[in-house]
Amino acid sequence: MNPVAIITKKRDGGALLPEEIAAFIEGFVRSDVADYQMSALAMAIYFRGMDAAERSALIEAMLDSGSRLEWPDGFGTRVDKHSTGGVGDKISLPLAPMLACCGLKVPMISGRGLGTTGGTLDKLESIPGLRTNLSTGEIYDVVDRVGCVITGATADLVPADRKLYALRDVTGTVSSIPLICASIMSKKLAENLDALVLDVKWGSGALMKKQHDARELANAMVEIGTTMGVHTTALLTDMNQPHGVAAGHVVEVEEALEVLRGEGPEDVVELCLALGAELLVSTGLEKSHSIAADRLRGLLESGRPLEKFREMVIAQGGDLDSLPPHAPSTLMAARHGGYVSAIDTEQLGSTLIEMGGGRKKLRDKIDHSVGLAMLIRLGDRIERGQPMARIFAPPEKTETSMKMLADAITISTEPTSAPPLIVERIGMPCASAPDAADRPSPAESPLDREPPIDR
Repeated sequence: MNPVAIITKKRDGGALLPEEIAAFIEGFVRSDVADYQMSALAMAIYFRGMDAAERSALIEAMLDSGSRLEWPDGFGTRVDKHSTGGVGDKISLPLAPMLACCGLKVPMISGRGLGTTGGTLDKLESIPGLRTNLSTGEIYDVVDRVGCVITGATADLVPADRKLYALRDVTGTVSSIPLICASIMSKKLAENLDALVLDVKWGSGALMKKQHDARELANAMVEIGTTMGVHTTALLTDMNQPHGVAAGHVVEVEEALEVLRGEGPEDVVELCLALGAELLVSTGLEKSHSIAADRLRGLLESGRPLEKFREMVIAQGGDLDSLPPHAPSTLMAARHGGYVSAIDTEQLGSTLIEMGGGRKKLRDKIDHSVGLAMLIRLGDRIERGQPMARIFAPPEKTETSMKMLADAITISTEPTSAPPLIVERIGMPCASAPDAADRPSPAESPLDREPPIDR
């Protein structure tokens, strides 16, 4: 295997053979292929893309780079959710314990921040003592005892993705559909799941800026999951503004706790209910999305998911009662009145990185105390001098952060409105799915509708 020849072939637009992809990934994991060569291939894939056969071969090669989770007979129904990421996306934190309270097993293998999108593991690590590097045996134990776990991939679970994921973050290759698809689906298929729901985001703060690109990614991943026998569905969701109020690390953990108390921002709750309902229907626990959502809302009001989350945190070594303080806060006021017509959500993510809440280089340390509290939403009418955001940042970074944040918000004189939060649902029949009679008809769910016109 000649790495340079494979890089050159893809650079020039050629389709790679399965054996070429397998050999390259195997060499990368063994360190026979250097990081700079993997980075070069990732950039070639970014520009040239991959066809369906290449994508499948890449996922198989990444899966074969390590072991997979093996569950004993009768262990229970395993489910998971994955988001393509955004700003303020803390959905995994409340959703995992909500699903565990329904009797499902949730072995959630998550990742770190990627580009300007926040990472679930980085957020969780703002909880003192909490470990996200559990061994395979510890994953089995926590899922068995608690019902859910949120951790990183083990050293032997898809090691190719762990190495490539870190390189993509610092080489400008984050938004490649083949690489996103391979990263997500290799990890999720390695979990040996019964059902999976994907939250595929589009908009200014998403990897996919256009809705049609998000749809292409969602269709590819749903097809792969379904072909592999995992009941897979996807929701296309809006990321033209942050989810909820909080964006950062400890501030997002605190907001997730609000949701688990039966409170929290309406959009975060809505996404938790919609994604959770997909899995309850996929596994046959409920017959319609509306009934499933009602069941989950009742759980939040009961407080049981909050106790389940605390149980998971303790099992992973964390102390939920000792969250670190925020960085010093400063209010940012509107320079003039009008309507909030646009939010450059990617710029908000860049602001968080500039404050220390993300990585510019591979080994940068995260400052969990920094963050944003967004006090406006798209379409809001605001007055001059009205607070638009609260910034939590070290004093020496406040001025730059304020300017970056102000530049990210567009105020117009004409009224405007926000796109819908959930714009489309994607799914297809699966051999392992509940019988058709047990699945909801399109009339039973507002998510089962014709795709809207792209914005």
